[in-house]
Amino acid sequence: MLSQLISRVLILSLGTLYPAYSSYKAVRTKNVREYVKWMMYWVVFAFFTTAETFGDIFLSWVPLYYELKICFLVWMLAPATKGSSILYRKFVHPYLSKNEKEIDDAIARASQEGVGMLRRAGQRGLQAVASGVVQSNVMTMSQVYFQQQIQQIIPAATAQQDHVQHEQLLGQQQEQQP
Repeated sequence: MLSQLISRVLILSLGTLYPAYSSYKAVRTKNVREYVKWMMYWVVFAFFTTAETFGDIFLSWVPLYYELKICFLVWMLAPATKGSSILYRKFVHPYLSKNEKEIDDAIARASQEGVGMLRRAGQRGLQAVASGVVQSNVMTMSQVYFQQQIQQIIPAATAQQDHVQHEQLLGQQQEQQP
């Protein structure tokens, strides 16, 4: 558990904060070489993060799993190894180049379906709110009506109950008299 926590902290600091700051510096100084280096890193890091999510579920039981993740991240970041550049050029770029059209089509479909889904969810939300307002008004109106009916019924029922109790008392008094 401790190695998992340390791994998470190191991945966040080494894998995210340091590269984010370095990317900022590359953009600010307009250093194209550094800019390209950090863009390749971020693409590879996105794949790493995706793989890590599933790896954590299925491989966390492997001894030294978290330590190996940290070593892999250091290898990706180290200027001497240029790990992210190697992974990008050997694996990521060829894969994305080969599948670029299919990926773009999938993103376009998801975008269109996402907009439609958001629109439908918004309509359902508005319908639910409108329905709730109508139901609330109907409930309020019916509560008022029933309260009025109950207020009319209660005095009549109370009077009738008083009359019955009075009759019972008279009946009991008559039975007690010889």
